[in-house]
Amino acid sequence: MTSTDAAHVRYAFADGIARITLAAGDRGNPLHDTSTAELTDAVLRARADQARVIVLASTGRFFSVGGDLAAFAGADDSSRYIDDLADALHRVVSDLQRSPAVVVAAVQGAAAGAGFPLAAAADVVVAADTAVFALGYGKVGLSIDGGSSQLVHSLGLHRTLALALLHDTLSAQEAHAAGLVARVVPAAELESCIDELAARLAAGPAYAQAATKRLVRDSAEAAPEARLRAEALSIRDRVAEPDGKEGVAAFLAKRPAVFGR
Repeated sequence: MTSTDAAHVRYAFADGIARITLAAGDRGNPLHDTSTAELTDAVLRARADQARVIVLASTGRFFSVGGDLAAFAGADDSSRYIDDLADALHRVVSDLQRSPAVVVAAVQGAAAGAGFPLAAAADVVVAADTAVFALGYGKVGLSIDGGSSQLVHSLGLHRTLALALLHDTLSAQEAHAAGLVARVVPAAELESCIDELAARLAAGPAYAQAATKRLVRDSAEAAPEARLRAEALSIRDRVAEPDGKEGVAAFLAKRPAVFGR
């Protein structure tokens, strides 16, 4: 078994299974330049280790609260920062989708903002009955990012628009009914369920599983990288606009945002 504990992401590999764990649970596992770089390294390590299965999990109460708005606001050039961050996160999403390994996500709490499409990048999503899924970019004056537009394939056009524009949320049970989540289990059973599924997949026909994943994903997602880049360019522009600045500032100040001033 090999393992690495970085500041924000842990990596362990054994028996054909790479376990990538977002490990800043005390802060909600936010996505910023450092955590995303560590996530990128972990996905690359899984490929180098020829993992048959990748388990994407997290510590703490949340799967991920999404982008670190304090880091956005504190950057010298917020547009450049968010453009670089979006590109890095999109590479992670694309690499997970293109990986020959079967990717299994374990979602135990809120998967919000970019944390939502990160979880949805997995081939099999298992959610605790306490999990919720939300986008919420519009609340802080930003457009969707992180691969959110690809949720249309899992949830449908109008449900995705409702999540993005009306800030609707999905419970674990609703996400299961919509087809996004493969299994909903009691929170106390999430870890054992993931272990069982990962072991079953790792013992399966690796080449056939990889080929099946590629065929299904290719039929559903024409040129996903082009859509990811369009998201990155859009959120980069939004963060520099008055509504984007107001939304981020209001969130950090814990006050209602006033848009359109």
